[in-house]
Amino acid sequence: MLLLSFLLLGVIIPGADNELKHKHAFQGTTTFKFIQISSFVNNTCAQNQASGWLDDLQIHGWDSDSGTAIFLKPWSKGNFSDVELTEVVEILQIYLTRFLRVVQELVHEYQLTYPFEVQVIAGCELHSGETTVSFLWGALGGVDFASFQNNTFVPAAEGGKPAQWFCTFLSQYQRISDIIETFLSNTCPRFLLGVLDAGKAELQRQVKPEAWLSSDPPPLPGHLLLVCHVSGFYPKPVRVMWMRGEQEHPGMHQGDILPNADGTWYLRVILDVVAGEEANLNCRVKHSSLGGQDIILHWGHPTSTMVITLAIILPTFILLICLALWYLRRRPYQNIQ
Repeated sequence: MLLLSFLLLGVIIPGADNELKHKHAFQGTTTFKFIQISSFVNNTCAQNQASGWLDDLQIHGWDSDSGTAIFLKPWSKGNFSDVELTEVVEILQIYLTRFLRVVQELVHEYQLTYPFEVQVIAGCELHSGETTVSFLWGALGGVDFASFQNNTFVPAAEGGKPAQWFCTFLSQYQRISDIIETFLSNTCPRFLLGVLDAGKAELQRQVKPEAWLSSDPPPLPGHLLLVCHVSGFYPKPVRVMWMRGEQEHPGMHQGDILPNADGTWYLRVILDVVAGEEANLNCRVKHSSLGGQDIILHWGHPTSTMVITLAIILPTFILLICLALWYLRRRPYQNIQ
């Protein structure tokens, strides 16, 4: 059944020339990847989760109950026709369903015990808008199991004998390797280029960040915990540094880059310094939307402390004014009574 699934994959999903027809405006590396997580509770209970990602942006989901793809962006279909997309979804339905059955049938060969999870990541990278590199990795319970390299399956050392058995089994069917190679090297790059074309208005947009400084409770007496906040920027790559003069200060701690509700990003970078040594410190923000004009906030500068103060005091001040006006408007009625 596993062999049949791969054969159908090669018949239905169209290929393309190995050469990319045109250069793309996107620089650096752009990746499209399909992520599959298959959870096996026992020999009768198993479930697939699947998703499609453009770098760290999820553009596809999968409804495991109905076996239907979910297109999370208006442009996440790329330039594939409705017929091609329907065929791709149908083969994914077949593949994911039969993957569960095949693994359950081979549990004894793999010497596995329930519960366990299988993770698969497959896709392609576009480098500088011109060349592509494809990849496929499999893991068992988060531990490397096997990969696809040079048109063949290669067992991972961490996978032990089950991984060796699996790769030896698949090596008997060169047709499977040829089909996967065609999908990864031809179909995936074509789809990736189509997605980048269809979504370029959103993907290439530039939104300038806003930045401000604050302080958190210090971990030790006699210390200051300085925080540089950067929010509202797009795309995601950003560099935020605490500087002393023109030198980057050691010991910074950068948090995770978190999403805002509007699709932009937020980041904070913390610096722990001894009280009295905060002079001449500044936070520098570099982002593609700034056109080389970095944001520089100096600690102790009126604009870096006043904004924080106003952000805290102004809402309270407005509320007090509203309460006072409401009270003055009621006084004449109280006097009449």
